Amino acid sequence: MALQGKKIAFLVATEGIEQVELTEPWKAVRDAGGTPALVAPEAGTVQAFDHLDKADTFDVDVPLDSADVADFDGLVLPGGVANPDNLRTIPAAVAFAKAFLDAGKPVAVICHGPWTLIESGAVRGRTLTSWPSLQTDVRNAGGTWVDAEVHVDESGAGPLISSRKPDDLEAFCREIAARF
Repeated sequence: MALQGKKIAFLVATEGIEQVELTEPWKAVRDAGGTPALVAPEAGTVQAFDHLDKADTFDVDVPLDSADVADFDGLVLPGGVANPDNLRTIPAAVAFAKAFLDAGKPVAVICHGPWTLIESGAVRGRTLTSWPSLQTDVRNAGGTWVDAEVHVDESGAGPLISSRKPDDLEAFCREIAARF
């Protein structure tokens, strides 16, 4: 199994996570032998959404104030509009996400997920894709935006895997399993 013995952090806000962008990569990590762990600003549960409708809740494995990048082998940043918009206002979440790229660990972002990395300054000089409305944000942050199902940027210390939307999840999950 490609990810045997690897622990992958899924950083989310307390609500607004696009459920399928959490559950499908989570399943891909688990199916590849890895151990996914839900990291959030607070202990308890987080509320996922199916677009604008409330969906399931998920138990937090590690509160952000107890999370250490050294304990993980990679990071997934799911989308949903409210989820990354909230995360980028939490300095500890922004620093946690940036620390993965600084350490050369793989990071995967989908949909609106790049907002957290944009806030950290970590997209400067990197190429990525996202939900199309973020392309100006990526460019303003010094990155290059491409319209692709999945894009892997290896120009930094660690790979940055990105996809646009839920329709791209199959390709996104395949890259996570291959590169984490």
